[in-house]
Order: sequence, then C-alpha cells, then structure tokens
Amino acid sequence: MRLFLDANILVATLNKEYPLFTWSSRLLSLQGKNNIMLFTSPLCLAIAFYFSSKKSGDTVAREKIGLLFGHIGITTIDEKITFQAIENKLNHDFEDGMEYYSALQHKCDCIITENQNDFYFSDIEVIGCEAFLMKLYSSK
Repeated sequence: MRLFLDANILVATLNKEYPLFTWSSRLLSLQGKNNIMLFTSPLCLAIAFYFSSKKSGDTVAREKIGLLFGHIGITTIDEKITFQAIENKLNHDFEDGMEYYSALQHKCDCIITENQNDFYFSDIEVIGCEAFLMKLYSSK
C-alpha cells in the first residue's frame, strides 16, 4: 500500500503537536512494514520545514527534515503535475492540486491528511490519520 502524507501530518510529527502526534508518529513508524510505503512531496517537506523552524529553529528543523527524508519516499512535482493542477477546474487550491497529482503519478493508494475536505475532487481515498490507523488495525 502506497500512502501519500500531507504536510499537516508531517508538521504534527515534527512539532509533536498533540493530539495528532499520537497518530502521526504511529503512521510514520509503519514505513516498510506490512507492505506499506510512505511518500510525501517536496512541497509538503518545505511546508513542514517552515513550521518546524518556527518552533525549533532552522538547525533543528533541518535535522528533522533530514531524518524524514531518509525514511520516506519523495514524490516529484514537475511541469506535467503543475499543468494538471492548473487545469483541474474542480480544484480550488493550487497547492493541494499539486500534491494530489504528485500522489497519483507515484501510484499512491490514498492521501492521509487532517484536511480531507481540501481533496474533495480526489479520485483516490482521502482519510485522516487516526481513521486510517483504526481501519488498518481493524482489518488484521
């Protein structure tokens, strides 16, 4: 299963933002287990870095992003993805559109975010962190 992690999941983990940290850290620990592969985009990493640096400073934020970078896959945002995000008239948030098409290009099965309504136009499953983990654990 290929999971795309939205920036808010990364931010919650890097900044230990409770109550989401409880779930987001568990989600990140699944990388490579039970056939689960985690992905995020360079844009999500940049957003996560920004919010982490506001809380912990640039040096610590850079270290945290480096740890993430070493443990999850990074999708791409290229000319094709950018064009798709611009052209999709259903998508009203350009950033979310780029993340969505990046996830699709990398064959992600779902997007995990705490802002499910941002991806109302999605053709793949969009689910919150806690709900995904509950679904995963109940299927075992």
